[in-house]
Amino acid sequence: MKLPQDIITAQYRRLARHGGFTLVSAIFLLVALAALGAAIVRLSTTQQVTSAQDLQGSRAYQAARAGVEWGVYQVMAPDNPTYTLPGCFGNTSFSLEGFSVVVSCAQTQYLEAADRDKTIAIYQLISTASSGGAVGDVNRIERQIKVLVSKCGVAVGPAFSPCSSD
Repeated sequence: MKLPQDIITAQYRRLARHGGFTLVSAIFLLVALAALGAAIVRLSTTQQVTSAQDLQGSRAYQAARAGVEWGVYQVMAPDNPTYTLPGCFGNTSFSLEGFSVVVSCAQTQYLEAADRDKTIAIYQLISTASSGGAVGDVNRIERQIKVLVSKCGVAVGPAFSPCSSD
């Protein structure tokens, strides 16, 4: 007949043999959960940075678009009473909401083959908005917009008048 002390000792030995397995399992689960937590934190941080850069890219696009619209206004010259075909302005730069905007213009003039009195001026406007560090820097945001605008004028003495739609 077994004494209660012998029964307790036998159960203790049985538990002691399986106790090491439980410890290894617990350490494995702890390491796996820590790695999963670190991956989630990294993914969340990357998502936040990407979202912020996307917003800055949209702001840079709108700044470049504002530069192009300013350039179109300059070459179309709506307040020009003699309707002369204006030349291009030089490179113009300005700051807009934390972005540096540079607008450049190139002009080419052609005489229309059918009507030698008609002069067509074609303007190429390039607006570049940028923010952040140097090119290649992670924080660098840059957008560029190119636009072609044409303007037609008929020589009337020393001045021009708008081309008719004939």
